[in-house]
Amino acid sequence: MDGILAVWKPAGWTSHDVVAKVRGITRERRIGHAGTLDPQVTGVLPLCIGRATRVVEYLQEQPKAYQAVLQLGVATDTEDMTGTPIEEVDEVSVTEEQVNEVLASFIGEIDQIPPMYSAVKVDGQRLYDLARQGVTIERKSRKVTIYSINLLGFEQDARRPRIRFDVHCSKGTYIRTLCVDIGKRLGVPASMAELVRTMSAGFTEEHCLTLEEVASLQADGLLQSKLMSADAALVHMPKVVVKQIAAKNALQGQKIAAHRLLSENSLLPKQSVRLYDEDDRFLGVFEWNAEARLLSPVKVFN
Repeated sequence: MDGILAVWKPAGWTSHDVVAKVRGITRERRIGHAGTLDPQVTGVLPLCIGRATRVVEYLQEQPKAYQAVLQLGVATDTEDMTGTPIEEVDEVSVTEEQVNEVLASFIGEIDQIPPMYSAVKVDGQRLYDLARQGVTIERKSRKVTIYSINLLGFEQDARRPRIRFDVHCSKGTYIRTLCVDIGKRLGVPASMAELVRTMSAGFTEEHCLTLEEVASLQADGLLQSKLMSADAALVHMPKVVVKQIAAKNALQGQKIAAHRLLSENSLLPKQSVRLYDEDDRFLGVFEWNAEARLLSPVKVFN
């Protein structure tokens, strides 16, 4: 079994739980997920199965999209509503205009400090392991990018308003931390109340199967037909076609000179590309060497 399976992760499951469940259903050991989701978070979780596990790293690098609910008036130690409150106010007074202004101020490259309850490693230790021991350490800020952020709903009349928004962001963005930082700019404590991942590496809810559907399709012998090819996750890379006579060389992991290509698509130095033969068969990921004018193999799919 080879390909990409987009699963709609249910609440209460870790990403590793989902992988273990699908392993049990398919009897396929080679399964990797592309981007961890917290247990309470639902949404798109792409799984790479069989040889497709070789493209996991490319999926993880791609942007993601979420719908979140931000709770104003309370901050917690985990930055979401599962944690212990560390700061509260009885009443919050903000306007929709203020909320829109603050959301817009986050568009572009921003600095984020990873939360203590995260899988980030510092000196070989996971931050969440230290946090569970009651230890808080200094963390270095990271650059992440917010491509877009939009207000979807605002409970303006509530004593402690809630803000619903969607966000399109780069990998490594902590939405919990984004919620906290939005609250800070509004001048009130805040936490993340709900989160759904609506897109990951180009896959959306319409591409996803539930775990129940995965089990049913496998029992009927139809699951393989629902898997997407490994190159479906690489559409952000330019597509290059190689002459049929050179396709065999590509599959043997040999470098391919420019004169053997049917297109170069104005490639940039060291740019990764998807290589295909004239029958549109995916051959692998290659890297363009502009100086030598050739493609070097990175991952060959024979």
